[in-house]
Amino acid sequence: MFWNPIKPLLKQIEIRSNPGNEPVTVDWIPEALEQVGTGTDAVVVRHPSYPDIVFKVYADGREEARKNEFEVYRRLGESPYFPVCHGMDEGFLVLSHEPGVTLYECIVQGIRIPAKVVDEVEEARNYVRSVGLNPRDIHLKNVLLQEGHAKLLDVSEYLKPGDDGRWDHLVQAFESFYPLIEGKKIPVWLIELVKKTYYDQVNGDFSIAEFGRQFIQLLVRGKR
Repeated sequence: MFWNPIKPLLKQIEIRSNPGNEPVTVDWIPEALEQVGTGTDAVVVRHPSYPDIVFKVYADGREEARKNEFEVYRRLGESPYFPVCHGMDEGFLVLSHEPGVTLYECIVQGIRIPAKVVDEVEEARNYVRSVGLNPRDIHLKNVLLQEGHAKLLDVSEYLKPGDDGRWDHLVQAFESFYPLIEGKKIPVWLIELVKKTYYDQVNGDFSIAEFGRQFIQLLVRGKR
C-alpha cells in the first residue's frame, strides 16, 4: 500500500472516545502529522508526503464504525458528492483530502451559503438511497462548501436505520430564517446554544416555526 511508510506514525496517535456522542479526545499526535478534523469515532490527519490524502484514525473500541464506514464508501463508489476511499488498514481509513469550509464555519465566518448547495445535498441523499443506504446524520459540520458545491463528509451512519430528521429541519430553517442572517457572522456560543435547545425540544411536539422564533430572539440578544 502506498501509505505503508507512514503507518508507524499513525500507530503513535493517541485518542480516546467519549460518551454522549461527543468528539474524541486527542492526547497526542506526532509532529509530522497535521490534524485536520475530529469526530465521535476518529481523528483525521494529513502528512506532507501525501497532500491529496487524509487518514481517518479510529479510537480503540470503534472498529465496527471503521468497517461500517468502509462498507458505505464501497457502496457509494465514485460520486461528486462524497470523498473517495482509497482503502482500509488496521485502525484507519485512507480518504481523499477535500478542501473547503463546512456550513457551520460558513455561518461563523459570515460566508454566504448558496441555495444550490442545499439542493445538491438533497441530490446526494437521493443517490445514497439509490445504492441501498440511509442518508442520516447530515448536519452543518459534515457538509462542505467546496468551490460553490456541496461535498458530504462522514458517512459512518448510512448503514443505520431510521431518519433523525436533522437535515430536513435544517432545510426548513434555511428556507425560513437564513435570509435574516445571510452574510452575518454568528457567534459560536449562540450556534451551540441553538443546537442544544434543538436537541432538548426535537423529540417533543416540535415546530420549526416556533423554534425559529426562539432563534431570532437569541440572535437579537447576542447582538446586545
